Amino acid sequence: MKQLYLYHYYEAKRGPFKNLSALPVAEAQAIMKALQEENTVFASKRADDYLPIRLELEQRARAYFIQKGGKAKNKFPHYMTLGPCDWLKQWYNEGHELKIHIEQFNPETLSFTYGDLFPTMRFKDDKPYREQVYTIHEIKDVINQYGWPQQWNREGQKGPERYIEVQVWDDEVIKKYI
Repeated sequence: MKQLYLYHYYEAKRGPFKNLSALPVAEAQAIMKALQEENTVFASKRADDYLPIRLELEQRARAYFIQKGGKAKNKFPHYMTLGPCDWLKQWYNEGHELKIHIEQFNPETLSFTYGDLFPTMRFKDDKPYREQVYTIHEIKDVINQYGWPQQWNREGQKGPERYIEVQVWDDEVIKKYI
């Protein structure tokens, strides 16, 4: 994975790596409510129970990752993609992209899901990569077997997996961009 980059997409006026999960619940809910009222970005269409579900899924992902020997230094991850996914820019009014080489990160602090964490952990279709969290070494085999969702499902017509998500469980690299 020497030539690979991790990508983070965000609203230009808010800046990168704004993490709802790291906020007190009341503050995160107020932000979600404001986004719903603005109704101008993808996040505004999320259901009212999005936040508690997200927190539960993140804790499951963290536990799975630690069971595999991962080093989750943070309680909640920052989200990136393995490789680019132009579709994610459309989630924002003025979507920006941040690109960081994978070798800048400690691989023991990166977990991966084949698709976004939400459908990966919740979609019931018996695909073997559902409800799975992978290490950097494991995701290589998954890509070799199934390919890049960014390529075979660019338009989202073949299922919910549109990209490979990376959960970054350490702020060491991230803090340079906040």
